Amino acid sequence: MPSTRKIIAIAVLVAAPAALVAGATAAAQAQSIADQYRATTQRIVEAALSDSAAWNRIAELTEKFGSRFSGSEGLEQAIDWIVAQMKADGLVNVRGEPVMVPRWVRGEESAELLAPRVANLPMLGLGGSIGTSPGGIVADVMVVASYDELTRRAAEAKGRIVLFNVPFTNYGETVRYRTGGAVAAARVGAVASMIRSVTPYSMRTLHTGNMSYDSTVTKIPHFAITTEDADMIARLIARGERVRVRVKMSARFLPDAPSRNVMGELRGREFPDEVVALGGHIDSWDVGRGAMDDAGGVVAAWQALLILRKLGLQPRRTIRVVGWVNEENGTRGGNAYRDQHSAEAAKHSLVIESDGGVFRPLGFGFTGSDSAFAIMQQIGSLLDAAGLGKVTRGGGGADIGPIMGLGVPGAGLNVDDTRYFWFHHSEADTVDKLDPREVAQSAAAMAILAYVAADLPRLLPR
Repeated sequence: MPSTRKIIAIAVLVAAPAALVAGATAAAQAQSIADQYRATTQRIVEAALSDSAAWNRIAELTEKFGSRFSGSEGLEQAIDWIVAQMKADGLVNVRGEPVMVPRWVRGEESAELLAPRVANLPMLGLGGSIGTSPGGIVADVMVVASYDELTRRAAEAKGRIVLFNVPFTNYGETVRYRTGGAVAAARVGAVASMIRSVTPYSMRTLHTGNMSYDSTVTKIPHFAITTEDADMIARLIARGERVRVRVKMSARFLPDAPSRNVMGELRGREFPDEVVALGGHIDSWDVGRGAMDDAGGVVAAWQALLILRKLGLQPRRTIRVVGWVNEENGTRGGNAYRDQHSAEAAKHSLVIESDGGVFRPLGFGFTGSDSAFAIMQQIGSLLDAAGLGKVTRGGGGADIGPIMGLGVPGAGLNVDDTRYFWFHHSEADTVDKLDPREVAQSAAAMAILAYVAADLPRLLPR
């Protein structure tokens, strides 16, 4: 019987060549992704950039139907139109999957500066806020620049309207005052709260967005004013002036309403029951036309399928474009998609979302296993060579997040969002803010990622 040491030595000698072969095979397979799809990538880019079809469709959708707020007639008419257009485009299995959505109605609203002078104060109620009594609320204003300052000065807040005058740093940091400001202000006795609009740039532009309450704290009205007016009020108070405001809001919730996630497919030639899903959210806020946020994401994904169809590119598995509903004030669409497709989650190879504006693409952020990320980096090399960015670690989106929670790998389109928050959730979110070529590039990036992922021999590894 050979010694234990000799057995180990033999095992090492056998394993070493095997490991080298495996490594070489993996390298060859990785290289083959770039080699196999390089010419196809070029064809996709050329087809995407050959016209302004995607931009034109964003314009038509947003200008024909306007804002598409959850529970609104405009949203349902837009979904009907998309279903008809997708069928006319030759997509298959076009349908709307039912979702019950919340219905918050803004109603009439206004704010007025009463002291030190009388003037109109442009405002937007924040989504989900309660209203005031018909006569409104009249109170002096207290300005704070942070939650910490509010805590330090809590004794001054009772009976006042608290203004959170917090300059924009980044969205994640600054939006905290939109979502949680009413709770913090009510906790120290304020009768209403208002925020400096969440934006780094303003031409006295108002920005809305969702807010939340805490069941243990009294609900108070919560609204946004312009950055210019927030700074003016702060300066007035710093100079010793008394600032007094009247706010009237008739905001309210109505019963939930029926809506739909809308989708169509390019059917796979070999594994049609396996899916790569991509899209954005079709709903918008009730101000603006929701061109950046997020008609552009839906249409770019839709156009990605049309590019592949035009080029005769039918991948191994099905590619599904989805317009999720109710991302803005509830994410009911993403949750419903997870629930309705949970049985086939294991057959979802990849989900992709665009919800940051279809500006110049910088690639995709990816969340998944290390082995899946290695494959995605190879696809990323194709994107990089085409000038469409790289694949990096960490990405997803509000609509794909629920099904990613079941283990499905996910990717979010990254773009140059320098100007995104200038127009976000405002009346200024219109199609002229988007460049036709950048929209086409975004569609190309989504088409390349979706096609290659759908055409791989196997599902992305979990």
